[in-house]
Amino acid sequence: MSLLQEARRWLAQDPDPDTRAELSALIEREDLAALEERFGAKLEFGTAGLRGELGAGPNRMNRVTVMRAAAGLAAVLGPGKHVVIGYDARHKSDVFARDTAAVLTGAGLHASILPSPLPTPVLAFAVRHLDADAGVTVTASHNPPRDNGYKVYWGDGSQIVPPIDSEISAAIDAVGRVDELPLNAPGTLTELGEGIVDDYLDAVTSLPLGEARDLRVAYTPLHGVGGATLTGAFLAAGFETPMAVEEQRNPDPDFPTVAFPNPEEPGAMDLAVALAAKLDADLVLANDPDADRCAVGIPLPGGGVRMLTGDEIGGLLAEHVITHTTGDRMVATTIVSSTLLSKIAQAHDVRYGETLTGFKWIIKAGPGLVFGYEEAIGYSVGSDAGLPVRDKDGIGAALTVAAIAATAKRHGRTLLDLLDDQARRYGLHATSQLSFRVDDLSLIAAAMHRLRTDPPAGLGGYAVERADDLNEGDGGLPPTDGLRYRLADDVRVVVRPSGTEPKLKCYLEVVVPVTGSVEEARRLGEERLNALKADLTSRLGL
Repeated sequence: MSLLQEARRWLAQDPDPDTRAELSALIEREDLAALEERFGAKLEFGTAGLRGELGAGPNRMNRVTVMRAAAGLAAVLGPGKHVVIGYDARHKSDVFARDTAAVLTGAGLHASILPSPLPTPVLAFAVRHLDADAGVTVTASHNPPRDNGYKVYWGDGSQIVPPIDSEISAAIDAVGRVDELPLNAPGTLTELGEGIVDDYLDAVTSLPLGEARDLRVAYTPLHGVGGATLTGAFLAAGFETPMAVEEQRNPDPDFPTVAFPNPEEPGAMDLAVALAAKLDADLVLANDPDADRCAVGIPLPGGGVRMLTGDEIGGLLAEHVITHTTGDRMVATTIVSSTLLSKIAQAHDVRYGETLTGFKWIIKAGPGLVFGYEEAIGYSVGSDAGLPVRDKDGIGAALTVAAIAATAKRHGRTLLDLLDDQARRYGLHATSQLSFRVDDLSLIAAAMHRLRTDPPAGLGGYAVERADDLNEGDGGLPPTDGLRYRLADDVRVVVRPSGTEPKLKCYLEVVVPVTGSVEEARRLGEERLNALKADLTSRLGL
């Protein structure tokens, strides 16, 4: 079938006037290059569900793609099952959520839809809280404005893992025309009220937060959906209302004040930092647009803000959770996160788990999990009762960080002082990351091939003592595309392609014993990281 024929066939079933107009124009002018982009490949349904640019065709996020995904999910679950549906405030998110409900109910399932654009952790909570069989949230998290996505959760409230993703993908491939799908069976859709948000707030405010509440917070939801829920959580827990960046307070799918709506990207936190100075704030907090991640900054006495790394926040949260919980517990992180968590766990005699990258794996690290995190500022914080959310939760994490900071402030200290305490106790674990964004994914594959066929004997002046190809599996972990190098002097490097963006990522760690001042150890750690970055940049050639 020619591209034009395939495009006309797609057009005939497309219910969306926007993508119909886009595709009609391409067909009329026979723009084969643009059609090849949209029809030459398709978005693959994997363990992150679907994510891609909005537009017409199988290689874009659109109503046809979403309806096919919903039909595939319905086929795997079967009639009579219950699915909770959430969505953020991106372009078309509400439409895609409604389409999902229409397809699921038409296939004989029961669907419950959240009352408004809400944080992803509310959906993850609702799946388990409502004893549903699965959940769907329509979000592209911190991707660029033109993207959207489709994430699926299973009945335990965690993201799907193999082989469920493959089963859904195969079922999607078997779906016919979406204009022939039965839709909207009467009596099988429930419109949830705000009570589900109240239930979520009850759960996160039941976390171990201590008693201190004196704290002034500057906050940004980065044009996303976290603002109202985070404010509700802080007020319910007895904190002062965080002061939000006015320009970024309300949801806006165009994210007009940032180049990328990700608090880790350069410039994204500038307005929040300026607000912190104006308020003389004690703490700076940010969520990404769907509020499953949390960024933390500490205002400095001489001005400016020091943004903490995901590993630094993870270490502080871990020790807080461990010291406020009892019993047989586990904490877990990923193969690219700092090794600090393993040392904290050992010191407190709790079990430690290490998984592949992604919360879908962290949550399944083992029984008794009370804390999990990934270095990309994602955290799930628990209590003696376990994890209220079995996924990243930027609201619960922000609330817990505020509690730690308020307790430190009561004693005349800051989170930076607590980090120094950990450095003295466990060694300074300095971490950093190199990211190479590309337009051509073949460049990433070529770089990984070069590293495998011509492995480095040393990096940054340190000899490679052991190289692990994660494609072959490691320590019982499933295979994944990545390389891990263990170097002399407790230095580690992991290189892997991103699973959600066109990036090659390098995760770096050096551990420096603190024999003098923490600042001296930090300076030495920074020098070692910079040497690694320079060497890797030269070797990768991206």
